[in-house]
Amino acid sequence: MTLLQSEKKTIESIDTWKFLIPSIIGALLFLCPIPYNGQITIGVGILASFLLTTFGDAIPAFIIILLGFSAIASITATALKPAFVQNSTFLRATFINGPFGLIVRILAFAFGIMAFYEIGPEAIASRNTGGVVLYDLAPVLLTWFLFAGILLPLLVEFGLMEFVGTLLNKFMRPVFTLPGRSSIDAMASWMGAAPVGVLVTMKQYDEGNYSGREASVIATTFSIASVAFSLVVANVVGIGHLFLPFYVAVSVACLVAAIIMPRIPPLSRKKDDYYAPVGKQVDDTIPEDASLFQWGFDEARRKASSAASPKKLAKMGIETVLDIWLALIPLVFALGTVALIVAEYTPLFKIISYPLIPVLTMFGLPEAAEAAPTFLVGFADMFLPAVLGGGIESELTRFVLAGVSLTQIIYMSEIGILILRSNIPVKFWELAVIFVLRTVITLPILVLFAHLFV
Repeated sequence: MTLLQSEKKTIESIDTWKFLIPSIIGALLFLCPIPYNGQITIGVGILASFLLTTFGDAIPAFIIILLGFSAIASITATALKPAFVQNSTFLRATFINGPFGLIVRILAFAFGIMAFYEIGPEAIASRNTGGVVLYDLAPVLLTWFLFAGILLPLLVEFGLMEFVGTLLNKFMRPVFTLPGRSSIDAMASWMGAAPVGVLVTMKQYDEGNYSGREASVIATTFSIASVAFSLVVANVVGIGHLFLPFYVAVSVACLVAAIIMPRIPPLSRKKDDYYAPVGKQVDDTIPEDASLFQWGFDEARRKASSAASPKKLAKMGIETVLDIWLALIPLVFALGTVALIVAEYTPLFKIISYPLIPVLTMFGLPEAAEAAPTFLVGFADMFLPAVLGGGIESELTRFVLAGVSLTQIIYMSEIGILILRSNIPVKFWELAVIFVLRTVITLPILVLFAHLFV
């Protein structure tokens, strides 16, 4: 018997309701697909869409205000180090920055001003670079994380992950080398948005529920594009009429990659160490004579019984949202704009894509030379391949490049920066390697489906 098992709490009748009510609400908000405006989304997505629709014209200006406040507050706090900031763990972590953090926030504010007023160098102010981040990417992050950050405790703090994790552990461990609870992350991404899945993973790692290896694998393997975003990409590249076989191809390719990636470097070399400040806080060992359902139900109720008070959870949720708004969005804005500038105004992706041309030709894809850069530009932003590949005449090639852009997962304008800013032990060069490996693994699968259905 482990220490964690020996500390099991006695279950009371009220714990059943503490588990069921918040978990059902959380599942409805984060995991249940809902048709909305002709697309499939989740409850949190509907709330975010409502906010975007209602205040869409004002949100870019609000983002500029956030960027300005973040930059000015960081400069002031870092230089003066006032006592009230020093004495607050949250304020100290958010506003006291090193040189890199300060430069990023200043650049983000400057880029935002240029994009908003369309002044300064075109490479920054263009609608295809700074404008993409200001009007397309940042508003989505702002609205999605407003609701996801506040409501996420319903999904992870009241036992749902323990219950589902127990039921799926015997499947997830041998197939994906992961605990059963990771299935919740995958569902949150699949039904909602990939950043929500990463947020779940970040929180679970910080709380000692995932090891470093598990968190690294989940964040880089299961943060798949949502059904809604996949439909948008399919329509942009002109294969909306093939969406069903297209999404089946994407799903199969992601599944194969999820089986292979944890078993090869760099992910296979990650250690199963837990986040040092908290240590391991979970035990998924199930007694051989225990009923799987009953054990999961009991574990869920124990988790619910120890959940923090509503006031504390609300405080944690608000701090999560403010951290994303004031720290993550400036980082996304600065580095995302730079990535888009590299993609739009330099030949870098064209040069490094030359080795891909004979490979694409071998796979029988027309317009291989024109398409090759689009297979790598997704490292900057997931949507770029669809935008740049829309002019390719071959439907077969467009089918493959759109599919690969979704299965690569790692893109620096959002997911990559989320992971790098978190405590999850993944480095930038590892993200680049994972991006290439996912491309190598999923490309042949998508080519096969394309030749079958196009």
